[in-house]
Amino acid sequence: MSVWPAWEVREGERATRWLHVRLAFGDGARVDALATVSGGCVCVEDVRARPALALEDLAVFADWIEGPLARACGAGDGPVGGDGAGTGTHRGRPAWPRGPEGWRLVAREYRTARERGADPVLAVMSATGHSRRGALRLIGRARDAGLLSPRHARR
Repeated sequence: MSVWPAWEVREGERATRWLHVRLAFGDGARVDALATVSGGCVCVEDVRARPALALEDLAVFADWIEGPLARACGAGDGPVGGDGAGTGTHRGRPAWPRGPEGWRLVAREYRTARERGADPVLAVMSATGHSRRGALRLIGRARDAGLLSPRHARR
């Protein structure tokens, strides 16, 4: 993820900053946004994504950009220009275990979300920091390992 200044307007002691935000994922997906920061508030002015984001994905997007925007505005200790995590990483979340241990955790997140009536794919995305495509891949692996029921009944 990268964050860089677009422009700044000062009115006396008050300043409004516009920042470009870019999330680039290893699978080629990309999200670009323009955010304003003024008086301790952040407002996302414009979001463009390829492929398009679902409305539920916007809530996850806010989580992903919160820390890097705070650092870019001087609220954190990271450098302007991103969180140092690099492109296509798990965007500031702890490393997710690989293999069977990770699949068990994915299955647990998935089942917990279903029991709460929430979107299970979004829950896995939030827990792992993966894109929708990456979360679906992990869910598929958990299914293949027998940790989740098959998606469709086979005839």
